[in-house]
Amino acid sequence: MDNLANFLMPVTNLNLLLLVAIGVFAGIYVGAIPGLSVAMATALLLSLTYTWDTLDALALIVGVYVGGVYGGARAAVLLNIPGAPAAIATTFDGYPMALRGEAGLAIGLATVVSVIGGLIGAFFLTFATPLISKIAVDFSHIDFFLLAMLGLMLVGTLSKGSFLKAVIVAFLGINFGLVGLDGITGAHRFTFGSLELMKGINIIVAILGLFGFAEVLVQLSQSKHFKVIKQVGKLLPSMKQIIRLLPLTMRTSMIGVIVGALPGVGGEIAALLGYDHAKRTTKKPSRPFGEGAYEGVVGPESANNAAVGGALIPMLTLGIPGDAVTAIIIGAFVIHGLNPGPTLMIQSPEYFYVIAGSLFLANIFLLGFGLIGIGIFKRIVMVSKGFILPVITVLTIIGAYTINNNVDDIFWMLGFGVLGYLLRVFNIPVGPLVLGIVLGPLVDKSFRGAMIAANNDVPTLLLEILTQPISLILTIFLIVSILSNTNLYRNTKARIAAALKGGKSG
Repeated sequence: MDNLANFLMPVTNLNLLLLVAIGVFAGIYVGAIPGLSVAMATALLLSLTYTWDTLDALALIVGVYVGGVYGGARAAVLLNIPGAPAAIATTFDGYPMALRGEAGLAIGLATVVSVIGGLIGAFFLTFATPLISKIAVDFSHIDFFLLAMLGLMLVGTLSKGSFLKAVIVAFLGINFGLVGLDGITGAHRFTFGSLELMKGINIIVAILGLFGFAEVLVQLSQSKHFKVIKQVGKLLPSMKQIIRLLPLTMRTSMIGVIVGALPGVGGEIAALLGYDHAKRTTKKPSRPFGEGAYEGVVGPESANNAAVGGALIPMLTLGIPGDAVTAIIIGAFVIHGLNPGPTLMIQSPEYFYVIAGSLFLANIFLLGFGLIGIGIFKRIVMVSKGFILPVITVLTIIGAYTINNNVDDIFWMLGFGVLGYLLRVFNIPVGPLVLGIVLGPLVDKSFRGAMIAANNDVPTLLLEILTQPISLILTIFLIVSILSNTNLYRNTKARIAAALKGGKSG
């Protein structure tokens, strides 16, 4: 009964209720502003709330976390700029929906599936924590490497044209991701003697340039043909649409929970995997992917919000952060004299249940605030591009600067903007480049960690892959993913489908 009372405390305690609501509302707008990350907002809250009561501080932080992850979809749909890395995949079909006059529907759909995904993540946090924690803690270095390689195979999903072009661009992204100090030896990589390059390239700076400033340059190159979105369309998806998309929402939410529970992976990879799953499994999408498919919004938005609950699982049960935000939340626990990990459930179970209850409540508030806020945000897309382009430029510059308060980041953002523009001019996909930047460090660190664990002996490493169940399953998925991008696979699939169709008609 005590656990149930603690779980319901965010609802029964007016102070906690208001703090969760304030956190969600603030998080939505933080996430919607390019350059303002949820991690940055959580870090600021950590400094502001260290003298507060522990439960009050945690309730506010959980609210900001949930609202911030969802908020990134707003800028992704309206401006083609991911408000947060977890919203990268949302731009692929969310922005095309806005260009079709369905900006309101895109945001409404993102809101509904985000809430469903968030509630599924909260459910698993509450009731399936021991099982998922066990899966997460059993992942070895080689498993993380295989998972990262599986993620890199998403280049086939993110590219509309040549798979080879996508692979080359992804390789370029990996090299960008490895700039800076080696995480294992501390050696300089691709720094060319520059002290500034030792810090590496910030992923948010790259995203602001590749998606934000590049969009400005593309529109300026077509200055005589500014697109003015005059039709916003309906704001809410119909119940029929929600029911039709519910099976996909449930599946991608499960992907989000599992990926979120893997330490250090993060919501952006969950979103990309969710998008990939939607594209691979949807036989009859509402329209082609990349051209405003509803499924292209459902997959990443349900997955990245479900990943919030997943990321909290290893943090609360193992003391291992699932992503950057949960790493900061660990700091909040330590400041307040608590030790997240196996002893938390024994010594202070009330904190676990209050966080779980706050997560459920935050998603309920998200539904209300997300839908109410559409009326305000939809007006942005009705403004002439001649006015909005300078605003986007200012936002990208301010966003790049505020990340580290460093002018050099502005120049990096501008450089990536030019690169993104050139890629789009030559019809080369930008998505694989971002994927490479995100996954490059994980591929490098996990592979080298696996080699060190195997004493740099390749046969030992291969034996581990073949004898460990998780490694073997991931290897099979990786092989299938590689083959699925070949003409042999596509031709064989087409022949089987034709044979089955012929058999049925016969």
